Amino acid sequence: MASGIIKLIHKLITFFTPPKNWQIPVIVILGILGGLALLILRLSNAASYLSDNPRTCVNCHVMAPEYATWQHSSHTRVATCNDCHVPQDNIFRRYAFKATDGMRHSYVFTFRLEPQVIQIKLAGKSAVQENCIRCHNALLDRVTIRNISLKDFRHGQGHLCWDCHRETPHGRVHSLASAPYARVPRLTPAIPEWIAKYINKR
Repeated sequence: MASGIIKLIHKLITFFTPPKNWQIPVIVILGILGGLALLILRLSNAASYLSDNPRTCVNCHVMAPEYATWQHSSHTRVATCNDCHVPQDNIFRRYAFKATDGMRHSYVFTFRLEPQVIQIKLAGKSAVQENCIRCHNALLDRVTIRNISLKDFRHGQGHLCWDCHRETPHGRVHSLASAPYARVPRLTPAIPEWIAKYINKR
């Protein structure tokens, strides 16, 4: 059994090893691609998206009005962005949602395709509706819960929680310019601090 695994590993290494005259160019190309991948991970603050820190949501500066209005809402003491906007029923669905939503956001913001008025997509509506009910379940009766299902809403019947609670927790956010003087965390510089110090010394 062990010898079979060793043979398989040897075959894979042989298959993926380039010919001798291509080895140096392949190593250089892989080094460049690896360096670019690390740079993209650094510039996008990729590790921060694994956390629940609300500061992560302003990595894209277009979310400043949403961050600022949440900060001054009743939810700021009890809920983070992910508590409302990401499914909470299981860890697999949670991270699958974060990954797909994050890829869409990074595409939109990289190519400057964000609209002036940011609209929540259907998957996001589903997550928010589930989380409204999850947190406020003790305040709702069965008739209310039945009347605010996303399934019925998609068929043109029933309502969503924010049909009535429109300004909870973001207040009146109508466009990217809704809170022009809001104090939000500054974006981290693209150049690492140790490189910036070295440049400034010269």
